[in-house]
Amino acid sequence: MRMNQLLAIASGGAIGALLRYWTSTAVHARLGMGFPYGTLAVNVLGSLLIGFLYIWLLERMSAGPALRAFLMIGLLGAFTTFSTFSMETLNLLESGQPGRALANILLSVTLCIGAAGLGVLAARQL
Repeated sequence: MRMNQLLAIASGGAIGALLRYWTSTAVHARLGMGFPYGTLAVNVLGSLLIGFLYIWLLERMSAGPALRAFLMIGLLGAFTTFSTFSMETLNLLESGQPGRALANILLSVTLCIGAAGLGVLAARQL
C-alpha cells in the first residue's frame, strides 16, 4: 500500500472517530441512555453510507485508491466497522451466496459478542 493511501486512511480514521463520538453523543442527548441508540444510529448511518459510496466511488466516479481509502476504510472504518460487515454480507448475497452471508451474520454477531464477553471476564479476573 502506498504512503498516500496510508495517510488517507489515518486522516479519515481520525475524522471518522470524531464523527462517531459527536453523532452518538447527540443521539443519546436526544433519546436518552436507556438503549444504545447512539451506536445503532452510527451503525445504520455508516451502513447506508458505505453502500452508497461503494457504488458511487467505484462505478460512478472511478475514484482513485487514496479517496476510496480515506472514505471507506478510514472515515467509515472508524465511524463504524458495522458498515464494512454490512457491505461484505450484501456482496455475498448479491453474488448468490446466501449460505455464506448467513454464516457471516451468525458468526460475526455470536463470536463478537462472545469475544466481548470473554474480554470482560478476563479484565475482571485481573
